[in-house]
Amino acid sequence: MHSQQKEILLPKLNRGFHLITEHIINAIEPIYNIKIGLLNVFIKHTSASITINENSDPCVRKDMEEYFNRNVLEGEAYYSHVYEGLDDMPAHIKSSLLGSSITIPITNGKLSLGIWQGVYLGEHRNIASSRTLVITVLSAT
Repeated sequence: MHSQQKEILLPKLNRGFHLITEHIINAIEPIYNIKIGLLNVFIKHTSASITINENSDPCVRKDMEEYFNRNVLEGEAYYSHVYEGLDDMPAHIKSSLLGSSITIPITNGKLSLGIWQGVYLGEHRNIASSRTLVITVLSAT
């Protein structure tokens, strides 16, 4: 069993959903050497998320942002965590709904994503810092 783990720092990104699959692939040692394995991506933040979705049409990322903004509203009177701005508590809720990690199988040197799948960073803050990901690979070969 082989393993590798690396932290990467993504650049500051605007609020919304961003395709980051290539950032992840480029961060790990050559994936083409791995016959069978697992890749785990964990984000070390509570106001951003990681998920898998459409990698082709950028309208999907725009629609995802619109959906979450309409369903997790800013400035709700019942929020008590408001010290960091109106977008902060909604960002925490979105992060919990979407999640902080994903696991993807590696098969014959490639991520076993479907043809239309890619890894998204959901940036849920209006003004965010760069985001840290922990990338872990476990492999049989």
